[in-house]
Amino acid sequence: MSARRHEPSTIALTCVLGAIAALATLLLLAPTVVVIVLSFTSGFSLKFPPPGYSLRWYESLPDAFQLQYAALNSLKVASASTLLAVLLGVAAALAIARSEKTMARVLDSLFMSPLILPALAFGLASLIYFSRIGIELSLWTLVIGHTVVGVPYVIRTTVAALSQMPPALLEGSASLGASRAYTFRRVTLPLIAPGIAAGAFISFMSSFDNVPVSLFLRDASTDMLPIRMWQDLEGRLDVSIAAVSSLMVLVTLVLMIAMERLTGISKRIR
Repeated sequence: MSARRHEPSTIALTCVLGAIAALATLLLLAPTVVVIVLSFTSGFSLKFPPPGYSLRWYESLPDAFQLQYAALNSLKVASASTLLAVLLGVAAALAIARSEKTMARVLDSLFMSPLILPALAFGLASLIYFSRIGIELSLWTLVIGHTVVGVPYVIRTTVAALSQMPPALLEGSASLGASRAYTFRRVTLPLIAPGIAAGAFISFMSSFDNVPVSLFLRDASTDMLPIRMWQDLEGRLDVSIAAVSSLMVLVTLVLMIAMERLTGISKRIR
């Protein structure tokens, strides 16, 4: 009898939670859908709904040299910072993953701190730091700032991969006379490679789309794609920015699907 009494309330709760989830999904996806639709407009302004549909703004992208230059800079910085983040993050993960010492936990919290600190505060603090020690802003200051932000992602996914690796494999390799370097190269690295790849992917995407750090650490001659897009929208509402945004959404979606198939990225970032 009591189970029957609870059935209506359970169904009502399920319906309410489902409605809230559907509303949240709609609010998250609606801006992206609007941008994609606007990228096909035949008009000269960001007006929704569009007066007509055309591919003119996609056809204009090969002639948008400023956007191409900014995209190339973003690609360079994201690639360099991701490489450094992988090298530093994997080394840190190997040091703290299986350690029970208090210092390992302190270091883990320290490495995660860039994700807790507001991005604007981190960018401003980095600018002040570079200024105080006499380093001029350049492409490399951008790489350093983006690397600091990207390292925590690599550490988190690599530590998750290391935690799933049976310790008996390392003990067996050592008992057979293998050195630590050989064991890492032939046993550990192949097993944690999906976790490293997942962290590298997240680090690359966060760097490519990073605005606050890029805003503070770039010099006058270094233009970054997110900043260039923001400036064009703020100054003249350029419709080609909608086309660029749509392409970025498409590329990100394709890369996410590929990384999910190859590494199971959704399981490694929990």
